[in-house]
Amino acid sequence: MLTLSNNSEVTVMADQFSPWLAWIDSQYQEMLDTTISLANINSDSLNAAGVNRVGEMLAEYCQQTLEVPVAPVELAPLKQVLDNGEQQQLPLGKALRLSLRPQAPLRIFFCAHLDTVFAIDHPFQHCRWLDEETLNGPGVTDLKGGILVMIKALQAFERTPWSDQIGWEILFNPDEEIGSPGSSELITQAAQGCQLGMIYEPCFPDGNFAGARKGSGNFTVVVHGRAAHAGREHHLGRNAIRAMSDFVGALDDLNGRRPGLTVNPGFIQGGGAVNSVPDLCLCRFNVRLKQTGDDQWFQQQLDRLLADLNQRDGIQAELHGRFSRQPKIISSSNQRLLELAIDCGKQLGMKLDYLPTGGCCDGNNLSDLGVPNIDTLGVQGGAIHSSEEFLKVSSLTERAKLSALLLMRLANEPDLKWL
Repeated sequence: MLTLSNNSEVTVMADQFSPWLAWIDSQYQEMLDTTISLANINSDSLNAAGVNRVGEMLAEYCQQTLEVPVAPVELAPLKQVLDNGEQQQLPLGKALRLSLRPQAPLRIFFCAHLDTVFAIDHPFQHCRWLDEETLNGPGVTDLKGGILVMIKALQAFERTPWSDQIGWEILFNPDEEIGSPGSSELITQAAQGCQLGMIYEPCFPDGNFAGARKGSGNFTVVVHGRAAHAGREHHLGRNAIRAMSDFVGALDDLNGRRPGLTVNPGFIQGGGAVNSVPDLCLCRFNVRLKQTGDDQWFQQQLDRLLADLNQRDGIQAELHGRFSRQPKIISSSNQRLLELAIDCGKQLGMKLDYLPTGGCCDGNNLSDLGVPNIDTLGVQGGAIHSSEEFLKVSSLTERAKLSALLLMRLANEPDLKWL
């Protein structure tokens, strides 16, 4: 029986699993080279062609390494409000799905995203070495390196005599960085056939896991007013910028009204020539939630503020957007899974813990569907979402061993009632 009790059992487990963990060390150069190749392809969420190039490369790689057919999945286009208030539909890249042994005793959902936050015209496009241990590049940590950690961990596990105990499904989604609007339904489908989730977002820079996460919503408000000559007929105009200013001030006052709730007005655009009363203003804002149910409270406040605007003569306000991710609350099953992963880290000489974070990811979606998961099994690095993003390259094999050991422990765990 594999338990979490004493050092002698840890030694036995380390000896039992060491041949397959040692194999991962031999895969380092391949992991590094493939990470660099993937990161050197621009895969901004809205660059569907680039995301698909990453997907095609990855599909071929998975067919070679995991020997499982890869199925591309078309996603519905993204509805986006332009800065002029008009709406457009933008194509998203294809998702990739692959699976093995759906009838196994334990079924695990694996997820990693193909996209990054760096636009096709962003200056940050290629990898470079900062020192022998540190690679700088777009998405090397978030999360091209995580993709390789996941694949190599599964490869190692498939070489063991216990592989028949676990069935798995992988989703590579192309839109995580914009809230998974097109792929969330695929996550919902996967959740219906799995008991655990393993997601390969980067760990914290010190190697620790993320535990509880805030939920998130992105919104756009468009305010229409009435144009008029600023000198001759100023009194006939209805200033959209002034109306939006009142709205944003009231919106910002909602900060702190619920524990952990934050509202961030992040973008405002409106007006034009200063001799004309502006008839259009647009604001984009993000909301973060710590507690379940606060999305309903916030929506009520938002409806009230918009109703106040729409009661003004000549002013019309319209809302776009939604809450895409609920807060991730650590259940008892999720805590047990994290403790098991922490113990696996201990066997490998890692001192790990899990900590709350204000960020969110597909782990939120999976948790909301009742599936316990660890969503920071990826590589160690930092400065993600910036041109300073870096990867500690030794973490490629270290984190792959961690996932592989976790899989071997789960396959040998006699009692999974905590699920």
